Amino acid sequence: MRIGFHTDAFNSAYWNFEKCLQWAQEHDVHFIECGPIDGVSWIHGLGYQPHVSLVQDPLLLRRKMERYGVRFSQLDAAYPLSGKDGPLYGVPYVLKSIPWAKHAGCERIATTDGLHQPEDLSDDEAMEMMKRSYAQILEVAEAYEITVNIEVHGYFTTNPDMLERMLHFCDSPFLRLNLDTGNSFIAGRDPVAFCQRLKDYVNHVHIKDVSASLAAAVRGEQTGIAVSQCAIGEGVNADNIRGVLEILRERGYDGVLSMECEGQGGPMIAHSLAWLRTTLQELQIPEQKS
Repeated sequence: MRIGFHTDAFNSAYWNFEKCLQWAQEHDVHFIECGPIDGVSWIHGLGYQPHVSLVQDPLLLRRKMERYGVRFSQLDAAYPLSGKDGPLYGVPYVLKSIPWAKHAGCERIATTDGLHQPEDLSDDEAMEMMKRSYAQILEVAEAYEITVNIEVHGYFTTNPDMLERMLHFCDSPFLRLNLDTGNSFIAGRDPVAFCQRLKDYVNHVHIKDVSASLAAAVRGEQTGIAVSQCAIGEGVNADNIRGVLEILRERGYDGVLSMECEGQGGPMIAHSLAWLRTTLQELQIPEQKS
């Protein structure tokens, strides 16, 4: 399997994207995931945001990343598609991200639903709306040969029954799953059972632990968290992460394990990286670096 990280880890440190590339190079990590910004913002322009803008030239950025020995594992274009503004804002955002990702050398993008049940829509209405949205998205994604992953993150996607329906919205090999160990856990699910049921769809994985205090406060009441506030391996979800890795090993998964945790400017995510590498060794899972 391959190890990567989401640049969300450095939101609180106000790093820019290139500093994330430098951290990856220093720690022998060769895969990175970030969010695309549709436009510009002052905080991004001043170098205080670890994500990329779609106004940046993707080919030039790709060449810069190659100099660091790093490439994208996924572009996180996960604007919620389940609410009424999903077709209005989310679909154009995803569609704009697809050709950009192709030129940037990125093979997949993440999509998702909203954290809560949509207002003024029944579940069936929201599902039908998302089905139409994904049909539009997949038409373009297939042309560019970009895999569209549905991320476990919200009201529908943390429900395995609903998620499985979503994974059948389109009969396409380019519609797959971004498994998230932390979001499935915080939603009150068993991440190991979740993975076992949907293992055949997994194309990208978010490795996320959950602190004991956060689990005690909101587990079963929330459907997603941005990043864990503890190092991976030090929370109450560590054993589940190990169980998920065992299932993926038996399934033959050789894709990216993208760490999602608070970085604290480097030390916490470095500790997470050490735990993940040790765990892969203990499970006899080779780490691929290309």
